[in-house]
Amino acid sequence: MGKIIAIVNQKGGVGKTTTCVNLSYALHLRGKKVLLCDCDPQGNSTSGLGVDKSTSPNTYDVIMNGESPENAAVQTKFGSLLPANRELTGALIELVGVDEREFVLKKALAAVKEQYDYVFIDCPPSLELLTLNALCAADSVLVPVQCEYFALEGLTDLVATVKTVNKRLNTNLKFEGFVLTMYDSRTKLSLEVEAEIKKFFGNKVYETRIPRNVRLSEAPSHGKPVIAYDKASKGSRAYLKLASEFLTAQGGKRIKQGLFGL
Repeated sequence: MGKIIAIVNQKGGVGKTTTCVNLSYALHLRGKKVLLCDCDPQGNSTSGLGVDKSTSPNTYDVIMNGESPENAAVQTKFGSLLPANRELTGALIELVGVDEREFVLKKALAAVKEQYDYVFIDCPPSLELLTLNALCAADSVLVPVQCEYFALEGLTDLVATVKTVNKRLNTNLKFEGFVLTMYDSRTKLSLEVEAEIKKFFGNKVYETRIPRNVRLSEAPSHGKPVIAYDKASKGSRAYLKLASEFLTAQGGKRIKQGLFGL
């Protein structure tokens, strides 16, 4: 049975798209069937997998024009992708007048969910209608957390939003886990952020930390996941390790109960 996972953080620059691209590819290398749905108008996951942002049909067509995700999916050497570009910004306005507008993406992905082991949704860096669609479509939420003080502040709003969606719109929604990104064990700040995150979220925090790594920054300009760009880099090794930990979690070795009773 396929599982849909929304990768969400309303703060930009926290490694959300980097996590989408590299975790998806790492699982693809493990023989898993993975679909990455780019639901961010910036289209960074699209270019990060080497796909032209002008590719059509795309996620906008799936959401607004009833296009089949199966027809819109692009097959790359890094896995399957539903591409996106700035056109998706228009959906924010157009969806307002649509009946059951929160569930449009869920209905669309339902047609292909069972064709994949995992469907990852790269959400915009904000808590708006596209993100809400992703949360309603998802079975769980994975949150990349940058190891900086202000990253902690935004988590309160995110947790509140997920709890509200769980209560009113998607009673099956749970937290998959929290991934610490841009981690540097040499700095006191990283260690303090790690301690605070583990204090509140405990077992839901992945043991794998994603380090600050220049290769992670370089890879997108080459249209490749860092694992394909430089497999020996610290960033590559971290995401491969995260994929292993993720798969272990799917086997039930981590606590399955949602955060705060979700």
